[in-house]
Amino acid sequence: MLLKSNQFRLAILLLLAFCGIDALAAQSVSAQHDVLIFVNGEKLIGQVVEATAKEVTFKSEMAGKVTAKWDKIKELRYGESAAVVKKGVKLHWGEPFPNVPQGTVTAANGQVQVRPAPSAPPISVPVSNLQNLVTSEEFERAMHEHPSFFSDWKGAATAGASLVVATQNERTYTSNISLVRAMPLESWLNPIRRTKVTFNSAYGILTQPGQPSVETSILHGEAQHDEYFTPSLFGFGDAAFDHNFAQGLDLQQTYGGGVGWTAIKSDSEELDVKGAMTYMRQQFQTAQANQNLIGSTFSESFSGKFVHGLTLQQDVAFLPAWNNTNAYSAVANIAVTLPLYKRFGITVGILDNFLNNPPPGFRKNSFTFTTGATYTIGPVAGQ
Repeated sequence: MLLKSNQFRLAILLLLAFCGIDALAAQSVSAQHDVLIFVNGEKLIGQVVEATAKEVTFKSEMAGKVTAKWDKIKELRYGESAAVVKKGVKLHWGEPFPNVPQGTVTAANGQVQVRPAPSAPPISVPVSNLQNLVTSEEFERAMHEHPSFFSDWKGAATAGASLVVATQNERTYTSNISLVRAMPLESWLNPIRRTKVTFNSAYGILTQPGQPSVETSILHGEAQHDEYFTPSLFGFGDAAFDHNFAQGLDLQQTYGGGVGWTAIKSDSEELDVKGAMTYMRQQFQTAQANQNLIGSTFSESFSGKFVHGLTLQQDVAFLPAWNNTNAYSAVANIAVTLPLYKRFGITVGILDNFLNNPPPGFRKNSFTFTTGATYTIGPVAGQ
């Protein structure tokens, strides 16, 4: 009986020890969680996804992702050290950051309190002066990590097709891929560099018994790399390649470099204007029309985000040639994308190419209207 009693006591002690260790582990995990308390008393435990002067996006296991204005929030507590980036503070990779307080962070009554050390007095920052709240680990990584060139690309790929079988047979295929990689990714860091890659195509063929077939073939590919001098001023180099059957253009090669300026930049819109010196080599179906041109490119690019996830991308460029003033050209491209489900959406676009000096018998202007299914590459808002 004594042996059984001792075994029972030992089992109880082991059980209590196990429960104690488990409780300590749970407490440790809980300590790393962020806490959000609403003015009506509701409480969420999870992780702050983003906190700005406007709102807080919070993700919990039970409620999922929730976005709330500050006037709906009673208190916000970080479970680990965090960094407070104030409005107007712009930072560069690898540079010292004395103006960014870090430590234990709580927010209540329109104020963010940062305590760098347990014995140190708190630093108070008004919510209205807040640019971003991020964990110290995320802040350090953003300041010092240099990701691979093959990572962090964003953009979209679009494809469309149509088929008509009747008195006339018609097939049309369109495609577009547009990618951009802007570094660093964080909005509270000064821009360093940006790379853009674009390719679009439109091919169609119309056939009818007893008549010659009519073909459409338009291709455009372009790559541009920007290096920023200031948050809004950058230098760039680019290369573009064009083919347009309707204009008798076999291949147009354009190489250039110049300066750009970001006139508007916000969370919802961006406008760039650019000017460059260019070299252009035009090769036509009629070899006698081939020529080498020295000229310029003046362009603007606008991107905007609107309600319901609707996005607009618009690009316009004018290319005068200085050694042959009659050989100017222009291009305009507008695309509107409406998201449908997760990464999928539908895009409607217009592409207009103007070439003032095509060979005789070919058109100066070609106009293309496209629509197709779009797949978003990179981060998607709300996911």
